[in-house]
Amino acid sequence: MIRHRFEAYLDKVFGFSDLVSALPEGRQFPQHSWKKVFDAVFLGAAMQIPSLLQMEAECHHGALAKRIGPLSDDTIGYSLERQSPEAVFALSCEIARRLKRNGVLRSDWSRGLVVGAVDGIEICSSFARCCDACMEREVQHKVNGEMQTDIQYYHRIVAVVLVSTDFPIPLGVRFQKNGEGEVSCALALLQDLVGQLGRRFLDVLVGDALYLQAPFVKEVERLGLVWAFTLKENQPELLREAERLTQQSPAGVHAEPGQEIRYWHLPEVDWPVADRQVRIVKTVRIEHQHRVTVSEQDGHRIKGKAAVTQESTNFYATNFELGSISPLFIHQCSRSRWRIDTEVFQTITTDCHLKHPAVHQTTALVVLTMIRFLAYTLSLVFYHRQVRSHARRKCETFHEFAKSLAYWFVALSPNTS
Repeated sequence: MIRHRFEAYLDKVFGFSDLVSALPEGRQFPQHSWKKVFDAVFLGAAMQIPSLLQMEAECHHGALAKRIGPLSDDTIGYSLERQSPEAVFALSCEIARRLKRNGVLRSDWSRGLVVGAVDGIEICSSFARCCDACMEREVQHKVNGEMQTDIQYYHRIVAVVLVSTDFPIPLGVRFQKNGEGEVSCALALLQDLVGQLGRRFLDVLVGDALYLQAPFVKEVERLGLVWAFTLKENQPELLREAERLTQQSPAGVHAEPGQEIRYWHLPEVDWPVADRQVRIVKTVRIEHQHRVTVSEQDGHRIKGKAAVTQESTNFYATNFELGSISPLFIHQCSRSRWRIDTEVFQTITTDCHLKHPAVHQTTALVVLTMIRFLAYTLSLVFYHRQVRSHARRKCETFHEFAKSLAYWFVALSPNTS
């Protein structure tokens, strides 16, 4: 058996090979085992290979030739379509449990709480290519220079990502169904996660203003979660009341290099739509920056720098019982949700080809996306815990590390363990 140290690490820490071997087989009399196909897709995703055709090429005569061996793209697509998404979801949850047990989820700033962010993203769209699970919408677009309205088929997913950790860790992903809203999809995902991980795994849920809806908040509290959501115009009565009550001087000012944060704290504000009271925190962040300016003098352009001040105001609604904790903690928790966009979605879209539906079949696309998220998570864990933490000089980027995996597999040495 030939192994790479990435796989050796996964086996030592997570028992990954045994977990994959235990996945149920959805085919009858398969020529290639599901573990072999799973390993090909998983390692291909870790190497950031975009298509099944390229995976086939790597398995035949490329980086995975020694590790996997010949495997066609048709075999991969056929296998993905006949597997259980629930089993892959359960595998991801088992990995999350072991990450928590190994102390990877600890955080210095979150006071021992595990903070998760929820958000959605569209991953593909087409006017021609579709499957039974595609969502539909009418879109106006130009065809031969003329505007026309056609049905567009698309897929959206909702993800829950841990954002209190040193690096963001995806917990789970769910595909939005046709006619289902993002908030309803998010609630179903949270219920699935609580069913797999238990009520005490996740402590705080943060999200944008879309999730500040009375029914969703009620169900989140039933799951035993503390929540903090951005308050915007979608809750006009609550926003107006919060603005009215924060006209006076701020409760405090927090100064940092290059910026200061002024904050207001309202422990009980009436939320008429939900027939309850919520806690509101308002922050005004004032950043002191220097911008390049260009001026004309004697016919010459002269560059200079000018001091500018940029101000941003945010309102947050929450059920968090602060006690002696500063209201700035709510600001910090809520702003951490940006990591799901700026780090997870951006990286997995740009580098890991999330928006490249390599196989557009009802179940296959779901299973492929789940494996891509799992490969992203575990390769990120390996990168931070084994590569970046051990680097003595300038460390390669995560994208460079993923590409170097292919070279490592080409030069595999016999496993002597």
